[in-house]
Amino acid sequence: MNEERTFAMLKPGVLQRRMAGELLSRIEKKGLSIIALKLMTIPKPLAEQHYAEHQGKDFYPALIAYMTSGPVVAMVIKGRSAIAALRALCGATNPAEAHSGTIRGDYGARTQRNLIHASDSQASAEREIALFFQPEELQAWKDGNEEWI
Repeated sequence: MNEERTFAMLKPGVLQRRMAGELLSRIEKKGLSIIALKLMTIPKPLAEQHYAEHQGKDFYPALIAYMTSGPVVAMVIKGRSAIAALRALCGATNPAEAHSGTIRGDYGARTQRNLIHASDSQASAEREIALFFQPEELQAWKDGNEEWI
């Protein structure tokens, strides 16, 4: 298994529902390392750039409104097969289709109020990390538990 970096974002509803700590804990307990973390309110132009592939779809205006409605937690995650591992932890986008034990399966209520974003490929991860973080904001640190994970 290869070590890789991926981008994740806890969306505005997570902070409103006071669940950020629980979801961060799940990511860490999966054996993934958080190497950058930022609490921020996304400016509309950044939200539009981040979700550009959805422009023109019927849900796009509501998505942009939701993503700019309050603070998010943007982060860079590192670990073995981090992209696939994080996406599996997130579960299906539609909470009705997400399995129990996944973030969306356990906490999701509506697809339009999705709780977490996770990059879907290496290319997306690189693009999204660059949108939200400067290289010097990524913290390289050695996880002393790596041999146990």
